[in-house]
Amino acid sequence: MNASKTKVLLVIGAIILFVLLFIAPKIAPDKPKSGGDLNSQTTQIATNATLDVYVGLAKKVLSAEQKKVFDKLSSENKNDSLAAFWDRLKKPDIASFYLEKKASKAEDWFKAGNRYYYAVQFCQDKTEIPVLYQCAMRCFGSGLKTEPNNTEAKIMLASCYVEGTSDPMQGVSRLREIEKTDSNNVKLQLTFAFFSLKSNQLDRAIKRFNKVIAIDSMYIEAYLHLADAYEQLGETDKTISALESYAQKTDDPTARIEINKYIQQLKQK
Repeated sequence: MNASKTKVLLVIGAIILFVLLFIAPKIAPDKPKSGGDLNSQTTQIATNATLDVYVGLAKKVLSAEQKKVFDKLSSENKNDSLAAFWDRLKKPDIASFYLEKKASKAEDWFKAGNRYYYAVQFCQDKTEIPVLYQCAMRCFGSGLKTEPNNTEAKIMLASCYVEGTSDPMQGVSRLREIEKTDSNNVKLQLTFAFFSLKSNQLDRAIKRFNKVIAIDSMYIEAYLHLADAYEQLGETDKTISALESYAQKTDDPTARIEINKYIQQLKQK
């Protein structure tokens, strides 16, 4: 990351953290080999993924008091409480496991899928990452059986294919199918934009961020990412313009002050 990019990210750290946690794709792990058509691959993922090993390892390091609480909640089959228990211990992957155990309707499946997906970035054991993606895919797929037109879930499932399988183009194809009927979906355009950034396709990312702004001019985080992309391309005037747009629209006075300071630094270069 270059120095100027770091400055921008620090200025709007809380906002960027939100984007990274809940929108932006993450760097994919080394992907396992797989084959077959879409249906067979989906079936394989849905039946083979399990966190049992990692749950067992997590339970082994519980303190005596924690073990007592865990055993009590387990005996009462309180999966919601068990998920909250593991969240308090900063183990979102294990919390996701218990959220899935209670899933019975689409909303529950989608919630568990999202939790698995976002747990990836907190994962210390890299061998667990592919399993988390597979579990997320199973959950999204289960929910989509009863809510097949849920666009957000379809976007998330496609993102899992891009980041967690050996066939990322399958995920891209799914996203393109969604775009045919819902091109003004902000999350869809952001997903395309972040995948473009990750593959260093800055021109494509810029196009997607501009699309987001055209759809919703008050989605102000897009201006920050747009500014960063322009800056990486060395287009200072456009970087300044995007930052000025952000400064004009943000309600955060501290962020506005810092962004304007940075704009002045860029103008002096």
